[in-house]
Amino acid sequence: MMAPGTIVEYIDKQKIICAAVLEIKNQRLRLLTENNREVKLSFARIAHKGRMRLDLAAGRDKAAEALKERAKQRRDLAESVDIRELWEILHSEQEWIDLKTMTDFSFPDEPSEDHESAVMRAFFSDKKYFKFRQDAFFPFTEDQLEQMDAQAREETRKKRIREQGGDWLKKVLSDDTKEKNFSQTLSEEEQEYADILKSYYLFEKESPHYELGRAMVQQAGIGDIENLFRFFVRIGIWTRDENIDLYRYEIPMDFSEKVMKCTLDRVGTSGKISCGNHRRDLTGLPLITIDGQATLDYDDALSLEKRGGEYLLGVHIADVSHFVEKDSPLDREAVQRASSIYMPDCKIPMLPPCLAEDHCSLKAGEVRPATSTMIRIRPDGEILDYEIFSSFIRVSAQLTYHEVNIMAEDDGDISALLHIARQFRNQRLANGAVQISLPEINVWIDDKGELVVNRTNRESPGRMLVAELMIMANWLKARFLAENGLPAIFRSQPAPRERLYKEEEGSLFQNWMQRKLLSRFVLSTEPEPHSGLGLDAYVTGTSPIRKYSDLITQRQLRALFGFGKPYNSEDVQHTIHSLEQPMRHVSRIQNRRKHYWLLKYLEGKTGQKEEAIVLGKRKNSYQVLIPEYMVECPVPAAGVKLKPEDIIRVIIQHADARKDILTVFMG
Repeated sequence: MMAPGTIVEYIDKQKIICAAVLEIKNQRLRLLTENNREVKLSFARIAHKGRMRLDLAAGRDKAAEALKERAKQRRDLAESVDIRELWEILHSEQEWIDLKTMTDFSFPDEPSEDHESAVMRAFFSDKKYFKFRQDAFFPFTEDQLEQMDAQAREETRKKRIREQGGDWLKKVLSDDTKEKNFSQTLSEEEQEYADILKSYYLFEKESPHYELGRAMVQQAGIGDIENLFRFFVRIGIWTRDENIDLYRYEIPMDFSEKVMKCTLDRVGTSGKISCGNHRRDLTGLPLITIDGQATLDYDDALSLEKRGGEYLLGVHIADVSHFVEKDSPLDREAVQRASSIYMPDCKIPMLPPCLAEDHCSLKAGEVRPATSTMIRIRPDGEILDYEIFSSFIRVSAQLTYHEVNIMAEDDGDISALLHIARQFRNQRLANGAVQISLPEINVWIDDKGELVVNRTNRESPGRMLVAELMIMANWLKARFLAENGLPAIFRSQPAPRERLYKEEEGSLFQNWMQRKLLSRFVLSTEPEPHSGLGLDAYVTGTSPIRKYSDLITQRQLRALFGFGKPYNSEDVQHTIHSLEQPMRHVSRIQNRRKHYWLLKYLEGKTGQKEEAIVLGKRKNSYQVLIPEYMVECPVPAAGVKLKPEDIIRVIIQHADARKDILTVFMG
């Protein structure tokens, strides 16, 4: 029972305070503390009380002095309590130990309430070995201690990284010296800081180092997270034009040893191709490839024979499945990549270069396994019949689009191919195809490291010829697979939300806006009409070197020719699902990287005047298309009234590739 003068202890701000009771009223205590202050507390706040009383008649100051001396004695006694030794003795019991029992263990020779207080103080200061409450203690297990030790070490490590890493980050960014490569001189600790910051910058809240990275940035006081990019350039781990999307989407730049071993083993066993019952020898047939000047991975070739009043058109595709076995390490790598990635400054192949640019590539003069589609067709474009089979081929000539454009009028075979392509397009247009004809802006880094930008006419003879004949071959493959009851990655497309023009009559503005009105394509295991192409069924199968979906098409065809078992519908649906995310990443990376380098080019065009087409009105601006670069951007309204398809002049005011900014104004 407490009374005035009783010495008690309570916890305040993580400290044990010694005090004496002055008054008890309404279940509350008025206390005098060792610091000579009066406080009011509830009974529940008292951590320790005893029978010892203080003489309050001597006055407040002397009472406070006595309390201070009592507290010091108890602190001194607490220093003699060996909590580690007590844990060694008691932890195997795994039960609560009350304060009196723990005091008896700690001070076996007639302990007093001062000793009880000392025990409580000791355990309050060191909570490593026991769970603590005011009147009892529970020993942790050895495993729990190990976990807590590891947690403490981790907290210490994080504190070091936060403080030292943040200070280093601040120092690097505040250094006014010119940027240079320090990557070879980074210490082990600095490399650790850089890796954490890189993960934080790339993945933000998805990063396992998000909290630590954010703490380092706060410690450095650098504000905008984009300042980290400048930091990475300064320490030399990135260049000013680093493609961070490759890191964000974790795109592999190289192939693992396991994949390369599988590739080399397969090349060794498949390099010698023998003619058998499953494959026809077409090596005597003159074939051509038509590609860009820099192409190395040739996966399609054409042949044409005139037979009386008809033509025998051949579309021949490299038989990549001959080299890439199902479910091999190489195949699993290919499905993860989904597609080759083509960028102005870099190409990342789906298959190792020794396949993509050599053994699978339809190089002139080399015998290659192929899948051939032979089409008997009239000059007016009517297809009489077709046949698809496995073959051996040998390309005679490798032509560029530019060369074909020159040959279009004088070369009989090229003229005939062009005529067949035009007739097929006319048929598609008659069936409701949506023909979108837009110039293509090519952006690349040349051999001298210079940034080059030019426009390509996608309707040039060479490009139109190849595009239409590949569409024809893909359509026939889709029909062939459907007629034979095999599932495939069929591609369909609903009708556009609106049609802005008929056949090929649209203006540049209408073609640009029509593309925005197209419905999204659909992938499924069953054939459906493709409105955009004007065809009743469609697959893609003419680029198996660079697209995994085309490799699936080829494998289904090969199964019909006796090469292995076909995929069932569940297999194909699983592949469609597996390719969905990586293909989305591929598309985003290619588009963003091309846009980056285009803006990089425009950074040097400040003040240049360009023609622009008004696309539409926004709140305080107009959206325009600059045809010279086929790029959209806003233009301030500036009180001018414009309507869609108006032609205006704009001046390039500012471009920033890293920040994805293009600013223009009317001039």
